[in-house]
Amino acid sequence: MDWTKQIGRYVIVMLLQVLLFNQLQLMGVCHPYIYVMCLLMMPITLPHSVDMIIGAVVGLVMDVFCNSIGIHMAACIMLMFLRPYVLGLIVNDKERLNEQINQHTVGLAAVVKYAVILVPVHHLIVFALGAWSWHHIGFILIETLVSSAITLVVIIGYNTLRYR
Repeated sequence: MDWTKQIGRYVIVMLLQVLLFNQLQLMGVCHPYIYVMCLLMMPITLPHSVDMIIGAVVGLVMDVFCNSIGIHMAACIMLMFLRPYVLGLIVNDKERLNEQINQHTVGLAAVVKYAVILVPVHHLIVFALGAWSWHHIGFILIETLVSSAITLVVIIGYNTLRYR
C-alpha cells in the first residue's frame, strides 16, 4: 500500500467533506459523511489497534471541523472496532490476503454489504450522540437512513468509477 496515496485520498475527501458535504442539508435530515470512506478503505492487513488509532485521529479531525465534542471520534472508533468482525462475515480467507477492500479485490456485492452495515452504524452514533437524547428517536432514525443512503451512493459510486 502506498501511504502517500492513502494520505492524499484522505486529505481530498476531508476537504470535500468540510467544504462541500458539511454545507449540504436537505430538509434538515441529510448530512452525508463521506469521510467514512477513508476508514472503510483502510488496508485489511493493519493490526486492530492501529485501526482504532486511525479511527480516533480521523474522528478527532472531523470533530475539530464540525465543532462537535467527540461525537465523530466516538463513531469512528466504533466503526473501526466493528470493521474486522464485519469483514470476517463478508470476506473469505483468500480475499483477506488482499491489502485493500474494493470492488476489484472482493467484488461489488461484498463492498456494498460491508458499507451498508458500517455506514448506518456510524451515522446512528453521530446523530444519537448529537441529539443527546432518545426522545427524538424517530428523527434520529430518519436522519440516519437518509444520510446513510446518500453516503452509500457516494461511496459505491466512487468505488465503481475508480475500479472499472
